[in-house]
Amino acid sequence: MLSRTADHLFWMARYTERAENTARMLDVNVQTSMLPQSDEENAHGWRAMLGISELQSAFDRKYDTLEARAVIDFMVRDPDNPSSIVACLTEARENARAVRGTLTTEVWEIQNQTWLDMQKRLNSDLLDNDPSKFFEWVKFRSHLSRGVTVGTMLRDEAVHFIRLGTFLERADNTARILDVKFHGGGAESTGEAMTQRDFYYWGALLRSVSGFEIYRKVYRDVITPARIAELLMLRGDMPRSLLACMDEVVQNLGEVRNDVSADTERFAGRLRAELQFGKIDDILAAGLHDTLTGFLADINQLGNRVSRDFLVPLAA
Repeated sequence: MLSRTADHLFWMARYTERAENTARMLDVNVQTSMLPQSDEENAHGWRAMLGISELQSAFDRKYDTLEARAVIDFMVRDPDNPSSIVACLTEARENARAVRGTLTTEVWEIQNQTWLDMQKRLNSDLLDNDPSKFFEWVKFRSHLSRGVTVGTMLRDEAVHFIRLGTFLERADNTARILDVKFHGGGAESTGEAMTQRDFYYWGALLRSVSGFEIYRKVYRDVITPARIAELLMLRGDMPRSLLACMDEVVQNLGEVRNDVSADTERFAGRLRAELQFGKIDDILAAGLHDTLTGFLADINQLGNRVSRDFLVPLAA
């Protein structure tokens, strides 16, 4: 496969997944902002989300004050923010259009229709009146894109590059969602004591990664931050966990390997092994924030390695 074609497929998938995960991160902040708390606590939660997304300085250049409505507008509508939902879905469509002949008709139509429907929804008052409903729509369209891809495309290199982009992006975003709530969101304690407010707080986090029912099935007990960290990091049977993402990354790297990719495969395999054989008690003892920060740096490096070995080289 031509490296430029692989590049478009890879980034089509990453931008689609990024839009979904931005919607997930915003939705959990909207839900937790409704809990009883001071204005300072509420603002801290929104600022933490911008910080972990590495968008704090870009936001501050554009807005004088930090308010929930401004953050939502910046993260959803702003075309100058490369991680906004508008920017992501636009880039996903453009990358799909560039390789239209490689995709099935169904996959292209999903990308195109999502972009068209987004314009209609943003021109309505849906985002202002019911932001959670808009975020659910974004998540649904991402689910639809993945399902149609798996259900209609030949299982060749095109699908493997799409899956590779999806799960690299998902690993990055799961780590960010987890870190923003444990470290930046004022919830660094992993103790067992849980107030009613804590229950709704962590319940909202689990729902943001479609993990509430899964948590109940796996642990059958009270929600605790330590178990949430374990579920979202070390459980290979949890679809959005770091380990599940790395399982998919390693598998799809193996399917597209070439003469120069062995070192990248070893790097990815090491990341997976650290999660596969890791223990949550050891991670918490070492510091969850430091562990997640290190993982995010490694995922960024892995993405650069994939670009170097398979895709259009990144600009120097």
